[in-house]
Amino acid sequence: MTHASRLAPSLFIMALLSIAGSGTPALAAQELERPEDWQVRFDREGSDPSELHFVTMTPGWHITTGPSGILWNPSHTASGNYMLEADLHLFDPGERREAFGVFLGGGDLLEDGQAYTYFLIRRTGEFLIKGRAGADTETMVNWTAHEAIRTWPGDPDEASVLNTLGVRMEADEAVFLVNGQEVARLGRNEVRSAGVVGLRVNHGLNLHISRLEVSGQ
Repeated sequence: MTHASRLAPSLFIMALLSIAGSGTPALAAQELERPEDWQVRFDREGSDPSELHFVTMTPGWHITTGPSGILWNPSHTASGNYMLEADLHLFDPGERREAFGVFLGGGDLLEDGQAYTYFLIRRTGEFLIKGRAGADTETMVNWTAHEAIRTWPGDPDEASVLNTLGVRMEADEAVFLVNGQEVARLGRNEVRSAGVVGLRVNHGLNLHISRLEVSGQ
């Protein structure tokens, strides 16, 4: 899978500022269309799908949650040695420290046996790596602060803060990166490497994902 959404920087900034400037980014997003072929699974059964606003917004996608969960296109997969990268723009999260990021090695995502590895950050500058197998989760790296993570608030003149998350799958290791800097390294046998890749977003967040890309397969 390779999906890279790009736009001239000046146009991209104008687009994001127009959303933020409206004061109601979720309402602005509702005017656009949900991306075709994408699927969603909420963490809790009975969550209201209408509380998720998920649309195509060039470049990429805009997500405003309600409930927490995962989002993916089944055709976006990775295997072998590869590099997964995502550019994530966080809009004002208030005082909440809700997490967001990517997952990889996804399988049976709509079934009881759902499984994946996920790599998240939060506004205060920490990252987390966990694995899911069915209803169980395993913490591989607990919340850890790292200087590579851009925190909110950043520049007061900016409407959002951008972080690029990366996972480089090597022959024997999985290397986790934020903004090009290594933050953790695990044995490849400790993570799920082959399968669907996608996004994980906790509740009450407003994000723009301008790039989700797998290369090097």
